[in-house]
Amino acid sequence: MSEYPTFQHGKSRFDQSTFSGRFRHFLDVIDPSTLFVSEKRLQECVKLLDQFKQGALPPGVTDAQLWQAQKIQQAIIHPDTGEKILMPFRMSGFIPFGTPVVIGLLLPNQTLVSTVFWQWLNQSHNACVNYSNRNASKPAPVSKFFQGYLGAVTSAVSIAVGLNVLVQKASRFSPTTRLVVQRFIPFPAVASANVCNVVLMRHSELSEGISVLDDNGNVVGTSKVAAMHALLETALTRVVLPMPILVLPPVIMTALEKLPLLQRQRRLVLPIHSLVVLAAFGLALPLAISLFPQMSQISVNDLEPEIAMATDCKIVTYNKGL
Repeated sequence: MSEYPTFQHGKSRFDQSTFSGRFRHFLDVIDPSTLFVSEKRLQECVKLLDQFKQGALPPGVTDAQLWQAQKIQQAIIHPDTGEKILMPFRMSGFIPFGTPVVIGLLLPNQTLVSTVFWQWLNQSHNACVNYSNRNASKPAPVSKFFQGYLGAVTSAVSIAVGLNVLVQKASRFSPTTRLVVQRFIPFPAVASANVCNVVLMRHSELSEGISVLDDNGNVVGTSKVAAMHALLETALTRVVLPMPILVLPPVIMTALEKLPLLQRQRRLVLPIHSLVVLAAFGLALPLAISLFPQMSQISVNDLEPEIAMATDCKIVTYNKGL
């Protein structure tokens, strides 16, 4: 396959049925270089894609130019509202703007105030990213997102503070062991808060169901079973995502801090810690969001009887969400 296949508007240039295809697709989605695209370049991309849809492309335009134009448009403009997404809340800005927060979460010797502050800041950033990249095809009350945000902040802060207090009171831990254990506290706090956030923000899907589509993209019905699958897949992604980010750096830093160089030059610890977090974040984000296809498939035999009666298709598709 050539690097740039024939351009298809609204499609990915990578095979979404394979993990490697999804991984390469999401590397494109989170590419931070799109943060530096000028307004003039963005308008050129939008114009080029409009010309493609109207069948009025200027001569000499290549597939590579069209794929690049679509990548830029999708990174900056919300597909449902047509408005620009604020830079810190784009998927391409998630790593550059999220890394300082993760570094703060993983700082050793946290006080009660700093633990609360970094967990609050992390969940605030997550909530803004979720809201800015939401499915806006159906209007949803802002109160639903606010409810998810409050639930995520409450669970993250209470779990982190609770675990910190337990570790402090554990008299059988030596000071060194206590410091090592404290470094791992952000992971269970963030992972459980992420799940709480997804469930609170999308619980209405469980009672109302989500649309399932046939081979031609036509809606054949709404399914609560598909909604449960979508929610479980999204929740699992949100547990896997912080795992490498919040588990690998403490393991690596605990080993690195024993090196003679870092024993002598303590001021190097924070810059090295920051690089380790950045590398872990850059690896974890595309890996986690590539676990499941954006459009997942399910057998009609696993769904409600009325859906099986409404279509001849054996497999139907649903939008999992991110």
